[in-house]
Amino acid sequence: MIPAMAVHHRVHRQHRGLGQMVLIGLAGVLALGFLMVPLAVIFAQAFAKGWMAWWHAVSHPETVKSIGLSLLVLAVVVPINAVYGLAVAWTVTKFRFRGKKWLISLVEMPFSVSPIVAGVAALMVYGSSGLLGPFLEDNDIKVMFAIPGIIIATLFVTSPFIARELLPLMQLQGSDDEEAALTLGAGGLSIFLRVTLPNVKWALYYGIILCAARSLGEFGAVSVVSGQVRGETMTLPLQIDLLYHDYDSSGAFAAASVLTLLALVTLVLKLVVERFYDREVESTQAERAPEN
Repeated sequence: MIPAMAVHHRVHRQHRGLGQMVLIGLAGVLALGFLMVPLAVIFAQAFAKGWMAWWHAVSHPETVKSIGLSLLVLAVVVPINAVYGLAVAWTVTKFRFRGKKWLISLVEMPFSVSPIVAGVAALMVYGSSGLLGPFLEDNDIKVMFAIPGIIIATLFVTSPFIARELLPLMQLQGSDDEEAALTLGAGGLSIFLRVTLPNVKWALYYGIILCAARSLGEFGAVSVVSGQVRGETMTLPLQIDLLYHDYDSSGAFAAASVLTLLALVTLVLKLVVERFYDREVESTQAERAPEN
């Protein structure tokens, strides 16, 4: 009986090991085919004519402006979304009120709305024939087909990322630490800065990185609201598309390589922060385990 059971377990482990190897191999093939090969092609095409040709394409005034505009949008969008995400997560996890589930659904709505639809919706609100269009025109305020419109569209698309990273961790942590600080006489702002924020800092960093990556790569909503004015409202993704359709493949791949490099930087930062974020979650789970 014992030898039979030992053989059964050995066969089971062999099948499980074989299944794991097949899944790992399949994941590797898919990653190679859909991720690594396209990335290699981008850099190969970008530097096909040499470093000088690549630098000439990247340093073109319109491309430089598109890079600067993308970074400007990122610099505006990320801090706003950080404040928004912290406010939403704080409200949902630290207070009890009716409609909490509706608020969470509202936060997640941009995930289910097409970016192009979001851009059209922005036009219907801020465009010349939109809801606020006459008021904006009377006060000589230009929103659509200008930088403010690009920022608004990007804010909508990227708004859930930081909040969605903060919510699970803050729900797991509960409000015991804040209640303890409150009983010791700490004020609301002091509790937030000295208790809540340090407890969720790695989740916040993680959400910021995801938000920044999404902001840099946004195309659909921005293409609708920007007007695609050369040298004025062209973000880096729009500039790549413009160069490609102008049959300037060298310039398109050179610009795409810059965007890819920025994406790789965010990926490396994500991997670093992810380690600390996982430790933060594991530490919180370990602290809450005795209570359960």
